[in-house]
Amino acid sequence: MEREKVLLTEEQIKRQLDFCKKVSALLEDRPNRLAKVETFGCQQNVADGQRMMGMLQEMGFGFTEDEKQADVIVINTCAIRDHAEQRIYGLLGALTHAKKAKPEQVICLCGCMAQQQRVADKVKNSYRHVDLVFGPQAMWKFPELLHGVYQRHRRIFSIEDEHGTIAEGLPVVREGNVKAWVSIMYGCNNFCSYCIVPYVRGRERSRDAAEVVKECRELIESGVKEITLLGQNVNSYGKDLPEEMDFADLLAKINEIPGDYLIRFMTSHPKDASRKLLETMARSEHVAKQLHLPVQSGNNRVLKEMNRRYTRESYLELVRYARELMPEIALTSDIIIGFPGETEAEAMDTVSLVEEVRYDALFTFIYSPRPGTPAAKMPDPFTRAEKQVWFDRLLDAQNRISAEKHASFVGQSLRVLIDGVEEDSRWNLSSRTTGGRLVHLSGEESLVGKYCRVKITDSNTWAMFGEVEEILG
Repeated sequence: MEREKVLLTEEQIKRQLDFCKKVSALLEDRPNRLAKVETFGCQQNVADGQRMMGMLQEMGFGFTEDEKQADVIVINTCAIRDHAEQRIYGLLGALTHAKKAKPEQVICLCGCMAQQQRVADKVKNSYRHVDLVFGPQAMWKFPELLHGVYQRHRRIFSIEDEHGTIAEGLPVVREGNVKAWVSIMYGCNNFCSYCIVPYVRGRERSRDAAEVVKECRELIESGVKEITLLGQNVNSYGKDLPEEMDFADLLAKINEIPGDYLIRFMTSHPKDASRKLLETMARSEHVAKQLHLPVQSGNNRVLKEMNRRYTRESYLELVRYARELMPEIALTSDIIIGFPGETEAEAMDTVSLVEEVRYDALFTFIYSPRPGTPAAKMPDPFTRAEKQVWFDRLLDAQNRISAEKHASFVGQSLRVLIDGVEEDSRWNLSSRTTGGRLVHLSGEESLVGKYCRVKITDSNTWAMFGEVEEILG
């Protein structure tokens, strides 16, 4: 795509901010108006949800978790798995009661699931209480779309196959001041055969490096301790920029910002993960020694059918080099079991890769067909019950490895960022190590947002437990 078609102008952004004022004026008889934004799915969706909250705040809305109190409800959806989709339909059905009790309530469905024509048609015909449906490409026009619903008193569907854009300067509401998400690019060019994302989020488009660095600097200067850079494939960053700039270069620029903070990133596609990236990570003091590197399968035939464009051998070489440079690095991954046509032996190749790599943690899924993707049309002779057996073997292997890794830290002192409060009275604080490992602690809530040194006293499969030894700042 041509760069000038991707970057929205200041006039286009101003137009949306003007629509925020128009919505506020239309609702001046509701001074205490509230909105509920519920987000499902990936971190990019979370970042999108925070942008929409920013726009709603500009329109004069406060926020609530109670759908019965909300004047506007925004359901920000995920399209990765069928289970998530069915959950959304269930939620939409339940909202008929809130709408009946409050007829002036506006219900909005947005995100990846909403971009699909079949979903929009189903909502149009079966969920007539939903007022506004729009996909990721139209999110920047949310104020204008909502204004249209209020002014015209009719339903609006905006799911056109638009080219993707980059909207700089829209407001954002960040939840908490310890961690922040920063999108560095949008869209995806990979077309993995099982994935709907490229069809609903459009082609890859990178934000200007100066804008990303500026946003990170402002966050760090405001006291944010941890920033996660987001993209469907951060390793493709910069390919569409006019200047020579790749993701490793961007990391190096952000690392130059003074302060006490950590930079994480996801997701990192193995086909584009370079030695330069790993070398930049190793020498950058602020870049966490943590790498989420989705392998999806440990079998080369399955990887080819998935259109992943790397092999088991090249993936293992990346892992080897990463550990050579950063022996302490924490590795995580995504894995799909039961891809169409995958045999038991091929699934066990994935289990053997897990045994070889010894990940710190995994995000694991049984294959879920997504209509409109090539994989959905592939023969799939194995039953869900058979795939569940293979999946359980994978979980058994990874749970054992995770437990062993966590146990190896017992007795050690580690630097952590205390990032939240938990409901468990015994361990009322949550924290993360530099490698992203979860550590439960007990202490004063005033410690949230501080780096501390903790002694690890116990562990289990999913987390470690510790005692605060020293507050580092």
